[in-house]
Amino acid sequence: MGRLQKKKTSHVKTKKKKKGSTPGLSEATNNPAAILRKERNISINRSLTKKVPSEGKLAVKLNKGLQFLREVNVELKKVTWPTRKQTVGLSVVVIVLVLIISLFLGLIDIGLSSLIRLIL
Repeated sequence: MGRLQKKKTSHVKTKKKKKGSTPGLSEATNNPAAILRKERNISINRSLTKKVPSEGKLAVKLNKGLQFLREVNVELKKVTWPTRKQTVGLSVVVIVLVLIISLFLGLIDIGLSSLIRLIL
């Protein structure tokens, strides 16, 4: 459940538009220094993302799998399971309805079959 509760944080700060900027153009196109800052941030972000070694990938996948199973366990504890009496009662209702519908469809099938025999 830890993954569900974590709040996503953004590393990029959003800037408010200035009143003097040209509408439709971003700050980067108006300001050459902003272009350099943006390029520098991209290169820094690329250097921060390192590839995980092959044995590390297995550990990461194993940790993700274990985290998933922990979350499943937490969610299953929240489920309100029906009692034995409710389960038996609802099962009987389903079986009775299936029998009624099958008898109804069987009678319609017999009736239509006899009608076709009379016509042919």
